[in-house]
Amino acid sequence: MTTPFFPEIPASYRPGVGILLLNPEGRIFIGRRILRASEDGVGEAWQMPQGGIDRGETPREAALREMKEEIGTNAAEIIAESRRWLHYDLPPEVAKRVWGGRFRGQSQKWFLMRFMGRDSEIDLMTHHPEFDAWKWVGAEALPRLIVPFKRQLYLDILDEFANHLKLPPR
Repeated sequence: MTTPFFPEIPASYRPGVGILLLNPEGRIFIGRRILRASEDGVGEAWQMPQGGIDRGETPREAALREMKEEIGTNAAEIIAESRRWLHYDLPPEVAKRVWGGRFRGQSQKWFLMRFMGRDSEIDLMTHHPEFDAWKWVGAEALPRLIVPFKRQLYLDILDEFANHLKLPPR
């Protein structure tokens, strides 16, 4: 069984988007998630902006909306889009508590974006804050900062956009 709006995604995965946001120096934006009671046991969680796709939205529209909702700005241009949907599985004990237990993880379309604003435009105090801290990091640091269950996804994203990041493929 697949999702009704994205037939390429199995129904057990929530359709979503992710954003690899680069600053002019080629560093990547990550935010530290505000942990909620439903996520106990995950520990400190750094990640790139990401989120679900609303009904009637294209992945591109969702990516721009999510960036604005999570970091308070959408001053960016899209450079590239992942060729395929990438997914991750939540740990089983977490999957039971988030999204009403409906999904085992997310299947995401990823967008590489160039940040066109100033750091001072980034505002984490949005309507529904997701992050309590943020920083720019080098691509080499990204996999070790991410929660283990998303690590392979982040390695796949780095591979996908390696030519834009001036990284050798793994």
